[in-house]
Amino acid sequence: MDIEQLKYDLKDMIITECEKEDITPNEIDNSVELFSHESGLELDSLDALQISMSIQKKYGVRLVDPKEFRRRVTTIDELAEFLKT
Repeated sequence: MDIEQLKYDLKDMIITECEKEDITPNEIDNSVELFSHESGLELDSLDALQISMSIQKKYGVRLVDPKEFRRRVTTIDELAEFLKT
């Protein structure tokens, strides 16, 4: 899969799973921390759980601990690289 398409798909998934309809995938910067105010997403720990469950379902990657997920995968760039490996 093309890495840029993967990044777009991840942003789209986050928007859908976390019900953030007021932002588009193109408005999310790939290098900005997802759980910061700079991302514009206003994500919290419940969102981290939803994202990790969705990643598990869609990509077959198990992310057991949402806190560990938030520490390891902080940006779209890092998340895409994590899933690519």
